[in-house]
Amino acid sequence: MNTRGKRSDSSGVVFRDVEIDGVRVDLRVRGDRVEEIGVGLALTDARVVEGGGGGLLPGLHDHHLHLLAMGAALRSVACGPPEVGDLVGLGRALAGAGGRGWVRGNGYHESVAGVLDRGVLDALVPDRPVRIQHRSGALWMLNSRALQEVSGALDESADVERGADGVPNGRLWRYDARLRAALPDDPPDLGAVGARLAGYGITGVTDATPDLDDSAIALLSDAHRTGLVPQRITLLGAATGQPLEAGFGVGPRKILLRDHDLPGYDELAAAIVHSHREGRAIAVHCVTRESLLLTLAILQDVGSIPGDRIEHAGVVPADVTETMADLGIPVITQPGFLWHRGDDYARDVAPDDLPCLYPHATLLHAGIPVALSSDAPYGPTDPWTVMRAAVHRTTRTGRTLGPADRVPPATALAGYLSAPDSPGGEPRRLVPGTPADLCLLHVPLRQALHELDSHLVRSVMIAGRFVAEDLPATDTTTR
Repeated sequence: MNTRGKRSDSSGVVFRDVEIDGVRVDLRVRGDRVEEIGVGLALTDARVVEGGGGGLLPGLHDHHLHLLAMGAALRSVACGPPEVGDLVGLGRALAGAGGRGWVRGNGYHESVAGVLDRGVLDALVPDRPVRIQHRSGALWMLNSRALQEVSGALDESADVERGADGVPNGRLWRYDARLRAALPDDPPDLGAVGARLAGYGITGVTDATPDLDDSAIALLSDAHRTGLVPQRITLLGAATGQPLEAGFGVGPRKILLRDHDLPGYDELAAAIVHSHREGRAIAVHCVTRESLLLTLAILQDVGSIPGDRIEHAGVVPADVTETMADLGIPVITQPGFLWHRGDDYARDVAPDDLPCLYPHATLLHAGIPVALSSDAPYGPTDPWTVMRAAVHRTTRTGRTLGPADRVPPATALAGYLSAPDSPGGEPRRLVPGTPADLCLLHVPLRQALHELDSHLVRSVMIAGRFVAEDLPATDTTTR
């Protein structure tokens, strides 16, 4: 049974016979805090949850995802691997979209049908506006009907690709915010997002979407206030000084580096210095080798401040880890991409970069803090899938990428237990006085670390309220 927003009564909730830090104890929640932990706590008038020796953890925190895009993805047509593998399959998927208006697709990769533009999409769907997002999240591909609908939002920048005749070819780079006002009002399904995250044991998230406008923040605020997204939310894309409701925090300023069009040294340096002078750290999107090297060179010159962080670190040459360690900058990484896209990486990534993909153990050994995240919806949302990828580093077909960067299961879990304002720092622990953000497992932690499966999550509490309860266990031993 799933529940949402059920607060404990005045005598609290007692989790009886649960495993915390390897010891079987009881834990009492009163209000929104852990009140006491011990053996044989009084049960009078309290609601009792029988733990049966299952592990009780602080709720997991996903350090990098995109809530609005996740909600939109749930209403989108899958247009890339593994669901779609060729042009015929893409046409079939788009033709199967329900309704009569816009068709929104996501997850496209060139391995399906090469470069998509308005001409290719017109041949597949000539009579409905279609927009498909590349799996990187950086590119939208529109057919002619869609381009007509959003023509007022098209500017003269290089982000609007054009043919030799100067006419837009349907490929729009980093155009999410500019497109939004031209699209029909179709709010994303944030309730499904919040429920899914809760079912995985996630009680907090860091939304890494850059430059969130007032309407986007209002959508998120409404969803949080009404309990659709009960998780605590840290925003990297909120403006400095932006007033936010309870349950929200402002993180470092997200600086998005366009991999196909990197800024100049002076431009990026000025942006970092400006943020630092405002007293705000920066979170720089660094997927490629070039973007990482540019960012590190600037930080060496202008200096770093506490809270600065690197998002993704998709390619990290071995000879820069000492520099990263000296700067003291944590890395927010997504090993889930190794499983989700690893076979494409093995085929497409430059040979010099392939051994440097999404390193983990290498960074830890160099003294660099590392936190795990999903980058959902562009990577797998399930944190237990991401943890398995960090441990095994295998692709969908079983190929291993970077075996030297495997980490033990407890290390992978620790990447989800660090605090939102200290990613990769010490894992949060359950002690009296801490927020009652809890994840109860069906089994002891040792077994959960062996299996690393979200079906082992039993109940989840945020600020003393159950947001997922009595989730069924599934036998994962034969997976």
